[in-house]
Order: sequence, then C-alpha cells, then structure tokens
Amino acid sequence: MAGIYVHIPFCASRCIYCDFFSTLRLEEAGARYVEAVIAEARLRREELRGEQVKTLYMGGGTPSQLPLSLFSRLVEGLREVFGLEMVEEFTVEANPDDVTREWCEGMVSLGVNRVSMGVQSFEDDILLHIGRRHTARQVVEALERLRSAGINNISIDLIFGLPGQTVDSWTESVKQALSLRPQHISAYGLTYEEGTRLWSQREHGKVVEVPEEQCLEMYRILVELLQGTGYEHYEISNFALPGYRSRHNSSYWNNTPYLGLGAAAHSYNGTVRRYNPADLNAYIDKLLSGQVAYQEEELTLWERYDERVMLGLRTSEGVDAVKLRQDFGDEAWHHFMKEAQPHIDAGNLVKKSDARYVLTRDGIMLSDTIIRDLMWDE
Repeated sequence: MAGIYVHIPFCASRCIYCDFFSTLRLEEAGARYVEAVIAEARLRREELRGEQVKTLYMGGGTPSQLPLSLFSRLVEGLREVFGLEMVEEFTVEANPDDVTREWCEGMVSLGVNRVSMGVQSFEDDILLHIGRRHTARQVVEALERLRSAGINNISIDLIFGLPGQTVDSWTESVKQALSLRPQHISAYGLTYEEGTRLWSQREHGKVVEVPEEQCLEMYRILVELLQGTGYEHYEISNFALPGYRSRHNSSYWNNTPYLGLGAAAHSYNGTVRRYNPADLNAYIDKLLSGQVAYQEEELTLWERYDERVMLGLRTSEGVDAVKLRQDFGDEAWHHFMKEAQPHIDAGNLVKKSDARYVLTRDGIMLSDTIIRDLMWDE
C-alpha cells in the first residue's frame, strides 16, 4: 500500500503550543507553493516503485485555509502525476471555523472522504487562551455540515493537560466529544516545546504546568470512557469505532513506506528517511528550479530495530517477536526478550498466542520507560 502525505504549512494564526512548521504567508506564497508541490510530485513519482496510491493525507499547518481554487489545483496536479483512482482514504485536516457548506461540498467533489478536525477542547476560555480560532459550538456545526455533505468518516483531536484544565473539565470535554460520535478520536498530552509562546509563558510564570499525576488521570479517564462506548484503542493516542482506524497513519506505525511532499515533509522507504527543509522560500525555489529539496539519511540496523520496537509497542498489534528475529537477527531478539521479561513479570507487557508482545493497560501508562528499556543501547 502506498501512502502520500502533503504538508500544507499555511495558518491564519499560530496556537501557543504548536512547534510544527507553519507560516502566515498564504496570500503571498500560496499559489507558488502549490506549483512547487506538484513539481516535487513529478520529480519523485518513481519513489513509489509503481505502487498504487491507497491513502492521501493533507496535513499542516491548516489545509482548510487553502482557497478552494488552489486546493483543486493541487489535487488535480497530484491526480495527473499519481492517478489517484485507487485512493481509498483521502484525509484533510481542518479547523472547525473553516468548515463551511461550500468547503464541504468542494472537498467531496475532489474525492475527500475523511476529515480530521483540530478541536483540542470544548471549553471556550481554554480555546481562546491557547490561540484557537473556533468555539465549541462551531465544532458541532462543522460536524453537522460534514455529515450533510456526505463525509461520514470524521476524526477529532483533543489535548489534555492544557493550562487551566482540570480532571473534571477534561472529563466533560471527552463526554461532549462522545456525544458527537465521531468515527475517530486522537488525544494527546500537552508538551511544552522550546521556542513556542507556551514555553515562554511557563518560563515567565504566566501559566502553570498541569502535574504529571493529574495528566495520567486524564488519560485513564479518556481510555475508560472511549473503550466503554465502543471505541477501539488501537494506538496509544488513537481510538476508532470498528472499521474506522486511520489507514494512512497506521502505515507510519507498521513501517509501511510513504512519500512526503511539501516543506518540512518526511518520507521513508524502509531504510532511508528523506526530509524537506522547514523553510518556505528554500523549498519553493528548489522545486520551481527543477531540483529536489530533500536531504536524506540511511538508518542503521539498530536504528531500524528501535523504530520497530517503539512504533510497535505504541499499537494494539504490538511487536511480532518472530518477525523481529527474522529481520534483525538473534542478537536483537535476545536483547528484546531479556529486557521484556521484567515488564512481563510486572504485568505491564503480555505475550499473545501469536508471539506478539503488547502493552497492558497499566503498561501503557509506563510506555515511555518500557519502550526505552527495550530499545537497543549501542
């Protein structure tokens, strides 16, 4: 299965916690950027090795900020290069306040069948503080419009550990999300990334970080509420109703090769990682002059082992010990088994009948420590 990720870096404003590459220069650079992405697609089409594209994901930034005319030009350009007839999952990330009736109809006409919305919270005061442009009411309206237009595969993102958030208010946000019954929910703990406004606010005492134990309690509540209402907990941060797991993101977790287009986008073919510059002008200038923009690094055997363990243990599929031994040899297998045993004894890791090793619910709470122990320490 071939997957393509396209990074759309344009935003109307910056959230205080975000360290993803983004820019406010849509009006100035939008059209040239779209042409650069299409040019990159032409230059790199052979990297798919003739495989049919099954998933297409437009992320950002805020893809829903791209005017429909430019979005249409981008999709048509990609269709000319890759065909796209076999695409089964076409996801676009959106801000709730961008989801107008016209936008929904435009997405459907271009083949979009899945929308991922950055909701983050259902508390308007928190949304305002973290720099979000929407309200809780606009989330409800956006879901109604998407469903009316025929898009019935909807994912929403939530964040726990936000400044001012309590266990009770988080619980209420999760319950409000469940009342809307989206097909997919992603939930992440807030991280303070150096260089963001949130980092600066904490350093200057303007916000207080939510204690770790409180964040763990928020996560426990999330898991219990979602699993109790029929959502599959298929990756540490991701939950889906049966049949609605993100096919594109699953390719990242199971080491399926993918092609990333756009500024700051990454690609991976199983051994080599390629990454484009997080610089709008550098990216556009390179591609419009007929050159690729990426740099690349070849992963060592042990780096690939570490990725297999880290990504596998994040999912409900776990790590296949038989395949681990086949792909990385006896030394890696013995290391994995030796380091796994204490966590099995503690009830945090379990071996399934098919020789897959999976984190238990308690183990998920200690996932960072367990994964670190099982990784290779050269």
